Amino acid sequence: MSSSMQADVLCAEIGSTTTVVNAFKGIGTAEPRLTGQGFAPTSVLEGDVTIGLNAALKNLKEKLGCGDLSWKRFLASSSAAGGLRMTVHGLVYDMTVRAAKEAALGAGANIHQVTAGRLRRTELKKLVELRPNIIMIAGGVDYGERDTALDNAEKIAALKLNIPVIYAGNVQNHEEIREIFQDSDNRLYIVDNVYPVIDRMEVLPARRVIQQVFEEHIVHAPGMEQIRSLVDGRLIPTPGAVMEATRFLNEELGDLITFDVGGATTDIHSVTEGSENISRIQIYPEPDAKRTVEGDLGVYVNRMNVLELSDLRRLSRKTGIEEENLESAVRELKAVPETESQRILVGELSFTALKTGLHRHAGKYRDSFASGGKKTVAMGRDLTALNYAVGTGGALTRLGIGSQLIEEVFATGQKYDLLPPALPKILIDTKYIMASLGVLSTEYPEDAVHLFRHYLENN
Repeated sequence: MSSSMQADVLCAEIGSTTTVVNAFKGIGTAEPRLTGQGFAPTSVLEGDVTIGLNAALKNLKEKLGCGDLSWKRFLASSSAAGGLRMTVHGLVYDMTVRAAKEAALGAGANIHQVTAGRLRRTELKKLVELRPNIIMIAGGVDYGERDTALDNAEKIAALKLNIPVIYAGNVQNHEEIREIFQDSDNRLYIVDNVYPVIDRMEVLPARRVIQQVFEEHIVHAPGMEQIRSLVDGRLIPTPGAVMEATRFLNEELGDLITFDVGGATTDIHSVTEGSENISRIQIYPEPDAKRTVEGDLGVYVNRMNVLELSDLRRLSRKTGIEEENLESAVRELKAVPETESQRILVGELSFTALKTGLHRHAGKYRDSFASGGKKTVAMGRDLTALNYAVGTGGALTRLGIGSQLIEEVFATGQKYDLLPPALPKILIDTKYIMASLGVLSTEYPEDAVHLFRHYLENN
């Protein structure tokens, strides 16, 4: 075993169950490369995630065959300690609330409460019980309605929760909002309105600040206090890192969608402007970058729910398991399938999660009837212009059938779905480095693009 080795950048993904550390060399040169990966169970339940992080580093050193490993930078993404938990409070659900929600989800947050209008006592009680990492207040287009956001701000400040608050509403309220939180325990961040005018979302400024607040405050979450002893660079939510990767890939490849099927959730990220024809008949605006989180579609934690959503006849035919035995077979599954039969079963559960998640993410044509007769309108996400589909997450990268599953899922589209007319080109993140590339892209965009081309595009 050689005595020492230096990496340019280490990038850790601290998941809810597993911690991965990726080592990169050649950063800043024409040939950046992944030199090794270390894995270990995440140790958040032990009260200190650095235990798992150090175990992953030890595993990395063993794989690299070096006794001592040093690095120039250490970056990370994390969904441990519950990830980034947010609540969102706006004015009208289909307008400011939806815009604030899009900003939070795109930044990588898990949204635990969404309210429209003035906060009620029951909603305030739930907010206290939830104790989110960040509270977002929106409401009112610029120079429009002001009072609802101000009333909600007064009520939240009075709770004395010592939780960061982001205000992303009517620009006229800025001075009042500063006054309200001047003597409160809440750290206040004011950003551009997420819904400045009717039918337009501006979510990117809020997303950047959400990730900044996450970096500043997540280290105080249980089990995360020691994280800065190792990580000296960016620390962003893992779903936010996948969104960052999807965004920079969009600049290289055009319109694309990323499927991330995990044990607890199925996340879908799309970056697309859609088609001009459909934009003319859209009822509500959509952001360029959108993320949906399906918390009931995890193929391990929520596998029994996924089974309920599955076509049992297909499942039985594909797995060779009698329909009456499927429930016990799914119940006995481990987090990592141990036999070929279990791998096939997890693959089929992944198909259901993908199919359900895609159809929830995608918009639809609707027939509208008015005095002028029947009119076709579009509601929701327009995916008709997609060029690429990327698969990441354990299920799509480790089973060896990720491309096949994605191809099958697109074939389930119906005539009213806003899905692409032709199958997008499919890329699979076989090295499981998508989140790391997303973090890397925030500081080393050219290297991230080069690594993507080498490890995904050539796959």
